[in-house]
Amino acid sequence: MAGLLRWSSSPLRSLATRALHTAPDTTTSALQLIRSQPSQYVVASFAGRKYILTPRDLLTVPRLRDVKVGDVLVLDEIHELGSREYTLRGNPVIPPSKVKVEATVVEHTKGQMEFIFKKKRRKGYRKTIQHKQPYTRLRIGGIEIPAEQPSVPSPSS
Repeated sequence: MAGLLRWSSSPLRSLATRALHTAPDTTTSALQLIRSQPSQYVVASFAGRKYILTPRDLLTVPRLRDVKVGDVLVLDEIHELGSREYTLRGNPVIPPSKVKVEATVVEHTKGQMEFIFKKKRRKGYRKTIQHKQPYTRLRIGGIEIPAEQPSVPSPSS
């Protein structure tokens, strides 16, 4: 019986008895737990697409015509906020008062050269079109989760 592994000496026992994280019951407590984690991410819609973003990311989107280099944009359509252990999903979005993410316009640039080749069989028609797609690059700032202030009832006179 010396070859049998006893349950009490198994390293798995400590994992089985240790309680895993419990789900927070309110949005405020979920935001507080996410705020306490070392790194956060958001899933945000920008220019018609969803992106997974973390602080200091460099995001390349189709050209934004009405912004200049150095402008700061506020991302208001945030679908999900999370960290390594907790996630908060919006229905469909998280209100802008709960989380704030800013993006700074770094540059307006063009992509690589694209070649479009057109041809019609047996007609001698051949045509090559070259173009570069315009893009805007954004630097994602920090993810700010403001602390909730307890609501103080106003004194009625």
